[in-house]
Amino acid sequence: MITTHPDVRRVRIAACPDKEAAIEVDGHDVASAVEAYRVTQTVDEGPEVTLYVKQGWRGLEFEGLAEVFVEPADVRHVVIGFLDAVDWRKLDEAVLVRGDLDGKPGELTRGLLSQLREWAAGA
Repeated sequence: MITTHPDVRRVRIAACPDKEAAIEVDGHDVASAVEAYRVTQTVDEGPEVTLYVKQGWRGLEFEGLAEVFVEPADVRHVVIGFLDAVDWRKLDEAVLVRGDLDGKPGELTRGLLSQLREWAAGA
């Protein structure tokens, strides 16, 4: 079930590698309830923040400056976003120079999956 809040909310997200992200909505810390988030903006529209919340989480009060969508955590959105961001040319180049290709059946598929896994771990 997707819950949309048409009002604009004040959102603050601060994230960096190897540290927990700080996620606030209208000054309320919501990081412990969020498994993933997505921030999007087009030239014609303001920013939208989608928070993917942990299963069983039931609520938050909002007011602020970005349109906020709250959805149950669903890894499919995160995976799709990651795959959409992959440059096939860079993936092709990275896989073909891997040292673990062994000439056995399925080596390219194993190489692709290994490369994507490595990139995802570093994302």
